[in-house]
Amino acid sequence: MCDVLQHFSSPELLDIPAAVEQQLQGLRLQHQVRAGQTVAITAGSRGIANIAVILKGIADHFRALGATPFLVPAMGSHGGGTADGQVKMLASLGVTEASVGAPIRATMETVVVAQTSTGMPVHFDRYAAEADHVFVVNRVKPHTRFVGPVESGLHKMMLIGLGKHAGAKVYHAGILTMSFPEIIEQVAEQVLRVCRVCGGMAILENSEDRTALVEAVRPEDFGRREPELLSQANDWLPRLPFADVDLLIVDRIGKNISGVGMDANVIGRKFNDHAATAQDSVRCRRIFVRGLTPETYGNGTGIGLAEFTTRRVVEQIDPIVTRVNCITGNHPEAAMIPITFETDREAVEAALTTIGMIAPQNARVIQISNTLHLSRVRVSEAYFEDVRGSNRLQLDGQPYEFPLDAAGWLSDVEQH
Repeated sequence: MCDVLQHFSSPELLDIPAAVEQQLQGLRLQHQVRAGQTVAITAGSRGIANIAVILKGIADHFRALGATPFLVPAMGSHGGGTADGQVKMLASLGVTEASVGAPIRATMETVVVAQTSTGMPVHFDRYAAEADHVFVVNRVKPHTRFVGPVESGLHKMMLIGLGKHAGAKVYHAGILTMSFPEIIEQVAEQVLRVCRVCGGMAILENSEDRTALVEAVRPEDFGRREPELLSQANDWLPRLPFADVDLLIVDRIGKNISGVGMDANVIGRKFNDHAATAQDSVRCRRIFVRGLTPETYGNGTGIGLAEFTTRRVVEQIDPIVTRVNCITGNHPEAAMIPITFETDREAVEAALTTIGMIAPQNARVIQISNTLHLSRVRVSEAYFEDVRGSNRLQLDGQPYEFPLDAAGWLSDVEQH
């Protein structure tokens, strides 16, 4: 194996508070938000870079207008589907009342504020429904389960985030009879019509999980602007160094990394949990997961996309939190436990017997920290010549023996 550095070309926003304020000024919210009015600001469960700084800038702007901003946990069924669990999840992301300078009002109660043209009830967080205004904040990026003009972003926050557990169950169930883009269009139309959304802040990140762009969007422009931002986000998405992989080893999965623990856009399993399709640009024959992130609080969603894991990983999984999330998302397969071994050594050895007529020393193996952080990865010697011939990849240091210790455990890929 050898460490490899990937060189991604993408911008980074350096003065985030100034950019947030400049963008908000462009919305001219002083013409609709009055002194004393309440503003519900959404706070999601994804591990968005600088999210506390961004939310604080938004809260500060509304306070400067004389309004009373507060945060609403907007994360569907995450955090075990409880209000306390969702507040704890925000805290794990650095989002607290102290860091943002605004109170957090958490509840799992929803209000049915409308019905779609097909009779689907539109659920909305009770505190947000009672506020004078709602401001939607989310990262725009490709979704891990569907393709459409809008995927994960402002629209999804209005549906799944603010719909809480009750709304998420309804909308994910609806996927069985209609496409998710159709559901998004119908529900978002009603939310924007009746829920007093005064604007949104779209966040884009670069290939190194850093803030690249913040853009304030008027509600009437959500439908036009989000597809354009999605296209840009897709261009900046981090990638594996190679598209064909015999064994992908993932050090950590978690809800702070991706909705399905590891980004299906990165590992090439967006349309089939265990095989690449013609629509995927990456082909991983086998996946071995070594652990969960601390920030996922035992939510093992996505473990079912792997073929191999260890007992140590299984013992980290909270089965209740995981099954609530996967059943709500209508993706029960994501909670299924892979073939389980006692050590990393046993898991790797078993995986390499299932990749076809390829000797282990010739196997194309990549080890990553997680699917968000891909600037430094490990690759096996089958890739060395391809790395040397690439202008965006660089061998870092000298090759070394497969990094197992005497007890049979791999070392992690460290990001510097």
